[in-house]
Amino acid sequence: MTEQEYNERREKYALLCRQISSLCEEEKDLIANMANTAAAIHATMGFFWTGFYIVRGNELVLGPFQGPSACTRIPYGKGVCGTCMKEEKTIIVPDVEEFPGHIACSSLSKSEIVVPLYCKSQLIGVLDIDSTEKDTFNEVDAYWLEHICMILGDSSDL
Repeated sequence: MTEQEYNERREKYALLCRQISSLCEEEKDLIANMANTAAAIHATMGFFWTGFYIVRGNELVLGPFQGPSACTRIPYGKGVCGTCMKEEKTIIVPDVEEFPGHIACSSLSKSEIVVPLYCKSQLIGVLDIDSTEKDTFNEVDAYWLEHICMILGDSSDL
């Protein structure tokens, strides 16, 4: 990533954070805020798939998203999302075909980032973003998407 690309991406994320903070400021419903957050990220960044999976017992269930249809349920510890749920840390996958046990919801997805979503120190879901290009995501994305998830988690009334 060139310095210019880095700066442009950083500026987009900074704008997104302000936008998402504003969207979540008055609304306390988590699902409504997830929907607006997914839409804002997707429209601003132009990713292939942007959405949330919500923790329901020992699995993740599809929540609000933007993009083509997706896997509905993901077991704990399975695929990138289930691994994020298990390890409770951000996972960047430069090439999904090299991730052991990757769940292919779409053959068009080539790289992925999954960020844990917390509310009151409890894991409540994950933010999952896919790209049609390999090596799309890096530590810049992780930093800003983690910040976005903090904004979202802090806004919820759970």
